[in-house]
Amino acid sequence: MIELIAAKLFDPRFMGTVLTSIAAAATAFAVAQPFLETDRLSKRMKLVSDEREQIRRRERERANAKGNLRAEQKAYMKNVVERFDLRRWLGTDTARIKLMQAGYRGPQAETAFLFFRLVAPIVMTLGSLFYFFVIEVLDQPYLVRFGLVILLALLGIKAPELFLLNAAKKRQAEVRKAWPDALDLTLICVESGMAIEHAFRRVSTEIAISSLVLAEELGLMTAEMSYLPDRRQAYENLGLRIGIEPVKAVSTALIQAERYGTPLGQALRVLAQESRDQRMTEAEKKAAALPPKLTVPMILFFLPVLFVVIITPAVIQIMRAS
Repeated sequence: MIELIAAKLFDPRFMGTVLTSIAAAATAFAVAQPFLETDRLSKRMKLVSDEREQIRRRERERANAKGNLRAEQKAYMKNVVERFDLRRWLGTDTARIKLMQAGYRGPQAETAFLFFRLVAPIVMTLGSLFYFFVIEVLDQPYLVRFGLVILLALLGIKAPELFLLNAAKKRQAEVRKAWPDALDLTLICVESGMAIEHAFRRVSTEIAISSLVLAEELGLMTAEMSYLPDRRQAYENLGLRIGIEPVKAVSTALIQAERYGTPLGQALRVLAQESRDQRMTEAEKKAAALPPKLTVPMILFFLPVLFVVIITPAVIQIMRAS
């Protein structure tokens, strides 16, 4: 049996037939394999695309749930503002800019701001007078209570402005975080041959997953570019609404490219790199400021516990020895 197998193995005709069969089978398998196996990459890309569309749809529904950019004016606020002519006495350009930066647009936002700017100090003053002089919660001299009333009245005057300032800072922080990514996407769209309007429209759709605020601002800018006679005004409005230096620098670069015909791709690449470097610098500043901030909590909370853990066994031994 072994001799027969050895003879077959050393038989040139038999080995040629076996090798030819193996080569034919391998060739048939190589030809049929692309038709037999499924395209896993396409399925994964389709799943990712569907998931992105679901996230985008959810973000849009959440944005629509917050209301439109222009809400209807409330009658009582409008009557108070018009009767006392608050736009003349309390309305300022700085307040309008802060309203835009905080995300409040339209006449309703300005009407509500002027209304609360009038009502807040009155409510704080009357409430503090009732609290300190009618209920007499604090057993303090009248001069001290009058001082607290004046302090609360000043707080009521500044409360609407502080609210707007806080809301504007939150939106600016969110835009500052997502702005380098938006510039990278814009650069890719522009270098692929897409027009600047379509590029910003596409970026506003894609960036909504990470920053709804920036998507809203870019969408509003593309809308302004479609109906304003000059694009420069749309770029300036974007920098004014957001109010941070990276956005203002991009607005200036876009205005110069529109006016002088300079290449936009190189400018966007440099500005995107500067935005990323600035974001990294801010992160390093926060990391460098962490040790001084931890000094006081360590002194107040960690060191007393550490001293107790170290000294308590020695105190117990001394008390036992005595």
